[in-house]
Amino acid sequence: MEWFNVGKIVNTHGIKGEVRVISSTDFEDVRFAPGSRLAVFKKEDKKPTWVTVESARRHKNFILLTFEGLYNINLVEQFKEGILKVTKDQLEEDELEENEYYYFEIIGCDVFSEEGERLGVITEILETGANDVWEIKDSNGKKHYIPYIEDVVKEIIIDEKKIIIHVMEGLF
Repeated sequence: MEWFNVGKIVNTHGIKGEVRVISSTDFEDVRFAPGSRLAVFKKEDKKPTWVTVESARRHKNFILLTFEGLYNINLVEQFKEGILKVTKDQLEEDELEENEYYYFEIIGCDVFSEEGERLGVITEILETGANDVWEIKDSNGKKHYIPYIEDVVKEIIIDEKKIIIHVMEGLF
């Protein structure tokens, strides 16, 4: 089964079973919505523990979650340092808009100019507010940053892990 990280439980919060999560998903409103099923993976366990989100709220840089039936700090203490994951099937249930992609689909793609020159590979996606910025590492290991905007990103071919961009002056 293929798994995808959506967050990490870094601590408990209060005494009523809330956990503090650092999110690593683009779809917090879907992933952490009441009723969502998440798998908690801990280093020592072979199998995950499945939990169902009862409530979620933002608090500073964290998301505070409670899970159905786990209303006490003693019941969630065990999840500290656990990684929250979903299955590929759960991802496929999501409705992405046209021209929306998961980070895992974009990271690792080769980037080419419109002329066919290989420019590098996407290593990271930075959320800047207005638009995402993609970090590209070229063959020399140098990093470049391109905005994910229509003027720059011309074609995304997920099946081939290939992205074609218009190289604007100053990008490289």
